[in-house]
Amino acid sequence: MSTGTILAIVIPVAVVLAVIVLAIALDRRRRNRLRERFGPEYDRTVDDAGSKRAAEYDLGTREKRHEALDIKPLPSGARERYADRWRGVQSQFVDRPEGAVHDADSLVTSLMRERGYPTEGFEQQSRDLSVEHGQTLEHYRAAHEINTLSSSRQATTEQLRGAMVHYRALFDELLSDGDASRPGRT
Repeated sequence: MSTGTILAIVIPVAVVLAVIVLAIALDRRRRNRLRERFGPEYDRTVDDAGSKRAAEYDLGTREKRHEALDIKPLPSGARERYADRWRGVQSQFVDRPEGAVHDADSLVTSLMRERGYPTEGFEQQSRDLSVEHGQTLEHYRAAHEINTLSSSRQATTEQLRGAMVHYRALFDELLSDGDASRPGRT
C-alpha cells in the first residue's frame, strides 16, 4: 500500500474516532451538569422515564420552561411578612395539626406564586421547582403526600409533624432565594 492510501484510510478513521470521543465527553458533561443541577430529581426522573436519554430530554424541557418564567426575588418586606405568616402557621400546629399542615401548603404555594412560579397543579409545580430546588424537592413531595393523607384524616400526628418539617425546608429555600439584597441577585 502506498503512503497516500494509508493516509486516506487512517485520517478518516481518526476523525471518526475523535468525533465519537468528543460526543461521549459532551454527553458525560451534560449528564453531570444535569445531575448536579437537579440532584435527587435526576435519578427520580430517570426511574420514571425508563431511560437516561428520555429523562435528560425531560429535564432539558424543564430548564427551557424555567428560563421563560419570570422568577423574581422578594423585597425584604415581603420576606418578613412570609416569615411572620410561617411563625403563625407553626404556632397553630399544637391545637390544629391538620389545619396547620394545610395552611403550610397554602403558604408555600402563595410564596411560589409571588416569586413568579406558576401554581397550576402539584405536578407542574414540582417540575418547575426542580430546576432550582432539586435538592429540596423531595421534601415538598413528602409534605404534599402527607397533606393529601391529612385531607382524608389518615395522617398520624407524627406524619403531620414531619410534613411541617418538609414544608419548612422548601419554604426556607424559597424565602432565602427570594432575598433581593443577596449579592448576585437582580
